[in-house]
Amino acid sequence: MKSNFWQEKTLAQLTDREWEALCDRCGRCCLNKLEDVDDGRFYYTDVACVLLDKKTRACKDYQNRQAKVSGCVKLSRDNISKIKWLPTTCAYRLRLEGKNLPDWHPLVSGVDVSVEQAGIAVDDQVYCESEVLEDELEEHVIHWVRT
Repeated sequence: MKSNFWQEKTLAQLTDREWEALCDRCGRCCLNKLEDVDDGRFYYTDVACVLLDKKTRACKDYQNRQAKVSGCVKLSRDNISKIKWLPTTCAYRLRLEGKNLPDWHPLVSGVDVSVEQAGIAVDDQVYCESEVLEDELEEHVIHWVRT
């Protein structure tokens, strides 16, 4: 994967390995989201999926996540265009929209910590969903300074 495959290929043309490499491991997609039924906007919370490892921002059981977590969405070439809640910083969303990856993306910067350094990564200050009642989620809505 020495080439800039993410610039040379469409999402549909990516190999499985390239598809996975496109993820910057920010952890934002693993946060609970609320949708406003009136305007369709999504609001992120500081409440993370029970399977999110807050230190690595990786799923603790990636292969079995959909069986273990109700509502877990597996991003794929087939559904990516239908998922409206992806963060504006998400590489899948950016490439779907024909935009370039930002300088902090590990594929561009060459270092994994650039996501943290840019302030994009979910840090260990998020709550695990097992610690928060569902009817308290509105109290946990967050607004990112950098999106």
